[in-house]
Parts: sequence; C-alpha cells; structure tokens
Amino acid sequence: MLSPAVNFATADADTSPREEDHALVRAAGAGDVRAFEALYRRHSRRIYAVLWRLCGHEARAEDLVQDAFVRAWQALPGFRFESAFSTWLHRLAVNTALMELRSRSGAEALETDDAALEFHPTADSAQRTALGIDLERAVATLPPRARAVLVLHDIEGYKHEEIATELGMAVGSSKAQLHRARGLLRTRLGEDHDRD
Repeated sequence: MLSPAVNFATADADTSPREEDHALVRAAGAGDVRAFEALYRRHSRRIYAVLWRLCGHEARAEDLVQDAFVRAWQALPGFRFESAFSTWLHRLAVNTALMELRSRSGAEALETDDAALEFHPTADSAQRTALGIDLERAVATLPPRARAVLVLHDIEGYKHEEIATELGMAVGSSKAQLHRARGLLRTRLGEDHDRD
C-alpha cells in the first residue's frame, strides 16, 4: 500500500537527510515498496563501496548488497529510530559481509598464517605498481582476513576487540593482521622503494 504522506521525488528544504530517511523507513516498515526502493537508491552506492572493500570482488559485493537490503527489509519493523538509518544499514551490511566471510569454507576464508599474507605476484604486478596502483585496488589484492581487518579498522573505525569478535580471532591476531596488511599495501604501492 502506498503512503500518500511521503513524497519520494522531492524533499522539504527544512527536512534533514536523517528525517527523510526516517519518513521513508516508517513508510517502508508499513509495507510501502516505493519507500524502500527510495532508501535503496539513496544508500546502495555507499553500501556497495564498503562491501567491495571488504570482499574485494565486484560480483560478490553486488550479491552482498542485495543480501544486505533483503535483511534490512526484513528488519525494518525492529528499527528503533535511535540512530540514523544510514548508520544502522551500514552496520547491517558490514555484518552481512562478515557472516559471509566467516561462512566461506576453504583456505581463502581462513588465511591467517604468514605464508597466506605474502604477496602473490602476477605478470603485470610490477607494471601496475610502477604505474601507481590505486589504494582501492591494492586493498582488493590483500588476502581476505587481512583485507577485512584493514577495512574494518582503518576505514570503518572498528576497535580490535570488535574485529576479533566479528572475525572469530584473538585481539593479537587482529593487530598482527593489520600490521601485515599495512606492510603489504606499502609494498604494493611502492612506498618501500621511496624509503631506501
């Protein structure tokens, strides 16, 4: 059922983005699909960006965006309006990615030893480094656990205790993964050569 009280095309000049989101959340929580589509359009790019950083793979990030928004739709009735919808959605999306990371089987998801954190060169890696590979692409080349720790700590602002809980590792392992990830990034971005 569409809610005539919410105008999705234009917003009142006195309405903050948070208030606009809350109006859309109320409408979507009452079953208004158009309101939820408006929320999707407003937030999907930012959610995609953080999920791409976490998983390092375009198609997987796109799938996780869809999963996160499905979870958001299901959880909307529980949204308490105590925080911005964008903050709530961001946390839900990150948790969706972390659940996927934890559930992946095999060595890719469980890489925690030193060998797994070594750089795996490709034929054009030296050329890409010489050309100044950008940070986003360099982050995407990190092993999954190291990438997750780096993104959660340095980009998303999580504390090591939170990361350890989310990824099922010791706090010391989180710190070690972050240190190694930063070292790998410096190497991949050619910063080590500048110091010599």
